[in-house]
Amino acid sequence: MNYTKHVVAALMGAYCMASHAGLVNDIPSCYTASKIGVPIPAPQTELFVAIDQTTPLDATLQQSVRENVGRLITPGAAYVMASFSSFGQGHYLQVLSAGTLEAPVPDKMRDDISVKALTNFDACMKGQLDYGRKAAAGSLGQAMTGASPDFAKSDILAAMKELSSRVRQSTATNKIVFLVSDTLENSSISSFYANRNVRNIDPVVELKKAEAAQQIGDFGGARVFILGAGLIQDGSAGKSKDSGVYRDPKTMQNLRQFWSKYFEKSNATLVDFGAPALLSPVR
Repeated sequence: MNYTKHVVAALMGAYCMASHAGLVNDIPSCYTASKIGVPIPAPQTELFVAIDQTTPLDATLQQSVRENVGRLITPGAAYVMASFSSFGQGHYLQVLSAGTLEAPVPDKMRDDISVKALTNFDACMKGQLDYGRKAAAGSLGQAMTGASPDFAKSDILAAMKELSSRVRQSTATNKIVFLVSDTLENSSISSFYANRNVRNIDPVVELKKAEAAQQIGDFGGARVFILGAGLIQDGSAGKSKDSGVYRDPKTMQNLRQFWSKYFEKSNATLVDFGAPALLSPVR
């Protein structure tokens, strides 16, 4: 019972049904397919990746995103890949793929399973891991390829509140939110831009605006990592090149303080604020 024959058929059906992607587990279960009579273990880690499509990344930052995500797509982990930009332009928060990579059968239970069943199960699990990594990488590439500085608005707060409801429902003990975004809100709630640069915001004032607009979420105790904060794109130089304009430390500190307080209010902890690169790995 490996990832061939009827299991492959189930996988391909799940992978190709784009309209249903992310609504259910896109990765068929080896425990269910093999019928080994062992309960499916719950994932201990769940990774939620949110790609802001108003924030194109250069090759170095894209590689950092891939490496950090790839490191966490392991047996016993679940993932959700999503993209967003502006509700008004039809680019609302969209889950592109969601799946669970099952943990192996505990050693103490393996002796109670036939050698043949275990052989088939182990082969299935290897195929599941390969398939899951490819599915996650494909969704990640789709989201980053679709990024453009030409979107007029960026509804980051609304996207985060919507995502938080999904994060809160996770039963994983380790919930991780990886936000890839310039973190520059540009909506009817507020704009963090000024003269094609990052506006020096007042974190307290902006947090009150978010609260007044009912954009505070509940992430259920998740830890948050941000990559891309403060990026300003130069449209004339190409969509993936930073403009090179100077962002002074005080302005960036206020931006960080706002998001730190926002996630604190939303029952989460901001661990790393990559401006634009992460200083520590997502884990």
